[in-house]
Amino acid sequence: MPTELEELVGFLHSPQPAVVQIALDNLVGYSSGPHQKVFAYDDYKSITDLKKLAQESGKTTVSQAVTILANLCDDETMRRLIIKDLDFLKYLVSSIIRLSNTVTDLMCILLANLAKDDQITKIFDIKVPLDDEAKKTFASENAVDCLMDCFVKGANRTLNKYADFDYLAYFFADLSRFKKGRDYFVTEQSYDNVVPISKLLVFTEKYDSKVRREGVASTIKNSLFDVEKHQLLVTDEKINLLPYLLLPIAGPEEIDEDDLFNLPDELQLLPPNKERDPVDTVICTHLESLLLLCTTRALREHLREKAVYPLIRELHKATNNQDIADLCDRLVQLLMRDEAEDKADMAVESDDDDKIVEVV
Repeated sequence: MPTELEELVGFLHSPQPAVVQIALDNLVGYSSGPHQKVFAYDDYKSITDLKKLAQESGKTTVSQAVTILANLCDDETMRRLIIKDLDFLKYLVSSIIRLSNTVTDLMCILLANLAKDDQITKIFDIKVPLDDEAKKTFASENAVDCLMDCFVKGANRTLNKYADFDYLAYFFADLSRFKKGRDYFVTEQSYDNVVPISKLLVFTEKYDSKVRREGVASTIKNSLFDVEKHQLLVTDEKINLLPYLLLPIAGPEEIDEDDLFNLPDELQLLPPNKERDPVDTVICTHLESLLLLCTTRALREHLREKAVYPLIRELHKATNNQDIADLCDRLVQLLMRDEAEDKADMAVESDDDDKIVEVV
């Protein structure tokens, strides 16, 4: 005999809308934590039901179905059942870029959680048809290009008054875990002749959105695991990566004049009330990116020329966080060492965050 909760799950495919709504109302609270296993009842039929409900027209029904699906991504089996449905993934992207959608941000959370699965790279094969109105905003039918445009142009609800698209930052971060994703972020795209990662850099100092800063910082770090791209990312003036890594870790401390004028131009005239990123884990991610740039001697020399060491020294003095202090120590050892003593290039291992965003 099914339990009471299992009966509720079974009601998700009832032909009576009122019954379905009652089931949704009661099941949202069970979609995270140990109770979410109930959605495995009847061979995971609820996943099919929820994907259908997420495509209904009623705002409450859609938001509850998407919320449950986002939370169920914590379970690998259920996450796989969602993402293997290419038609549903296409629907999700099409809905996110529909600028009148009232539940876009919930859908961005679902997409970000689905990106924990390796199958997320299928998104590079998805194209979304654009009507005349959509073409005013999007110049490419490639799903990832459209999502990038939403993220960049839609900050502060400037595209969709119901959405800020912040959680796409987590989606990009996980997409960059894969070679195909990293290649996208560091390669100039034909539709706008811009390297995508250059569009994200400005958000490293968006201090009113922790989600954006975290996701962008991780996307940058992951993109740096392809060492052959370091020179381009740092020296190409259209990308100019280094200041965007240094500004969030720079504080109000005074730098000696000799060092000050060796810093990148963007860091030479900082105000006396300059604040570091308020989130220690974000600072750690930027320090890890700097460590990755130290992989080759050429980039270590470049960081020395740009007076990175004095900034790291001042950060080390100011921090009470042991993780930050340890990363500063590692950077100092690399930047201050005698290159003649050790010609071997170093490598840095990735420690990606596999956090699922729960919707409450």
